[in-house]
Amino acid sequence: MERRKFVKKSTLSALAAVLGTEIVFGDMLPNGYSILGLQDPDPFKKFQKDVEMVLLNDRPLNMEAQAHLLDDSITPNKYMFVRNNGKVPETIDAANWKLSFDGESVQEKKSYSLEELESKFKHYTYQLTLECGGNGRSEFDPPAKGNQWTVGAVSCANWTGIRLRDILADVGIKEDAVYVAYHGADVHLSGDPSKEPISRGVPISKAMQEETILAFKMNGKDIPLVHGYPLRLIAGGFPASASGKWVDRISVRNIVHDGEKMKGSSYRVPCKPVAPGEKVKDEDMCIIESMPVKSLITYPKSGAIIKKEDRLGIRGHAWAGELEVELMEYSIDFGSTWKKAYIEAPVNRFAWQRFSASIEFPKEGYYEVWARATDTQGVSQPMILPGWNPKGYLNNACHRIAVKVSL
Repeated sequence: MERRKFVKKSTLSALAAVLGTEIVFGDMLPNGYSILGLQDPDPFKKFQKDVEMVLLNDRPLNMEAQAHLLDDSITPNKYMFVRNNGKVPETIDAANWKLSFDGESVQEKKSYSLEELESKFKHYTYQLTLECGGNGRSEFDPPAKGNQWTVGAVSCANWTGIRLRDILADVGIKEDAVYVAYHGADVHLSGDPSKEPISRGVPISKAMQEETILAFKMNGKDIPLVHGYPLRLIAGGFPASASGKWVDRISVRNIVHDGEKMKGSSYRVPCKPVAPGEKVKDEDMCIIESMPVKSLITYPKSGAIIKKEDRLGIRGHAWAGELEVELMEYSIDFGSTWKKAYIEAPVNRFAWQRFSASIEFPKEGYYEVWARATDTQGVSQPMILPGWNPKGYLNNACHRIAVKVSL
């Protein structure tokens, strides 16, 4: 008879603390089993997400959009991907919320209420692209551990808030500051209050950019709880993990931040190319900063059928981390030849760019429409999966849709 592995007493105690009561027969709980009482019965309804969104994980909650759901120029909440490392806070007391500043490189520790933040500093609104560093992970071979994102872990909403650099000036920072890190109110999956699910940050140069903001509005309304209400750091162009949710403390560091999900292989890629499956030492991994050039066809949905006499109008978005997209192209012959598509300028830095094209097909049959973006430094998306890395980050291969042309 196969021996079952049971959870440790310490883990059982932590689970019971989260539930607020004893887990009867908890000593019989198999290791790795997810207790129903800790699962969200309907995250789509609870967080106002469209039913076509794809749930990847419920503990922690992670879900993505499908490509055709991202057709809006400004991403609404119902189509915005969710990436969590811990539990979404159950309750938020915004009236008594405090944002504190500490770290080796602040002149003195200081804190602000939400009312002080909103009344003391000038407000700015930017449309900012956020993309999970692991977007596209499902295509890597050998497989990489983690949520198997396809193409929908990206969004571009309007965010309103105050510039981080303005409040840092008010706090006062020392000349030795090199990194700014966030801490949030989300709870570790174990329920242990001494553990942080995630605490990442950005170099001081990124923190000082005009578009790096502490946001309290998304698309003109209070930020939805699952996206960081009441206060979220937004650092567009960097992996979305740099844009901390439920922010209640910011540390100004004189070293590269060493918080949770900053070390080891977390949000890092090999500094030099490696063979698929190769093990890489931590010291040979580099922190991801600007995201790579990428694009997504949002219309039509893959599998479209059109008549031979019709032209196919396609559209979508392209982005390039901290750069802009300079050229947008499409191919209907599996990348053998490329034709230009129309590409709009971004509404502001770090916003994605709308592209469109009208395609004529030579005859009936099966086709694939491929999209390829090129940034202002001349770097184009690869036609197939880029270099393998242990955590499956930065897949920016060309997006493609299937089309059938009939008589």
